[in-house]
Amino acid sequence: MTNDIDRDGVAKAYARWAPVYDLVFGQVFDAGRKATIAVADAIGGRVLDVGVGTGLSLSDYSRSTKLCGVDISEPMLRKAHERVRALKLDNVETLAVMDAKHLAFADGTFDAVVAQYVITAVPDPEGTLDDFVRVLKIGGELILVNHIGAESGPRRLFELAFAPLARRLGWRPEFPWKRLVDWAARHGGVKLEERRPMPPMGHFSLIRFRKV
Repeated sequence: MTNDIDRDGVAKAYARWAPVYDLVFGQVFDAGRKATIAVADAIGGRVLDVGVGTGLSLSDYSRSTKLCGVDISEPMLRKAHERVRALKLDNVETLAVMDAKHLAFADGTFDAVVAQYVITAVPDPEGTLDDFVRVLKIGGELILVNHIGAESGPRRLFELAFAPLARRLGWRPEFPWKRLVDWAARHGGVKLEERRPMPPMGHFSLIRFRKV
């Protein structure tokens, strides 16, 4: 699989987004963000939020859920640190600049890994998913919410046409469901628990894998 997005390009793209990210994307992604948090809170324990960005999600978690947040973008994380201080979020244990594919945590550290709108914005989605599962405890859940590309029809054509611009913005819009299915089959250590359509217009999905 070619790496059609590069790490430095993503970091630069999200550094540009940092000042306006909450304003531009806050409402658009709100339903998916809150749905993933509800699932993570139901699991409880220690949760890793990958691609935590400006920390928009942090205050929505239960205060009894212990949180670690990582992101590739240092400017985004500066805003997350400010949010944690302002809201006195003492359940946030760590906020760190980190590559999602090379997480600096030991195997089996977390009860859940949450990745909101991340998988289409990394150079190697399958390798990144592998590392998410590595840091999960057995029985823990990988909770994704992401745009899933259309398999056919007008939306598929639009996504392919939009793809070159989207890559410059830091993500790929044509990511198909089959890539996740194939990854799970190759990995062999995960079981699909749920795929739930999310707004806007069902173009996004909440996806849960359990580590077995």
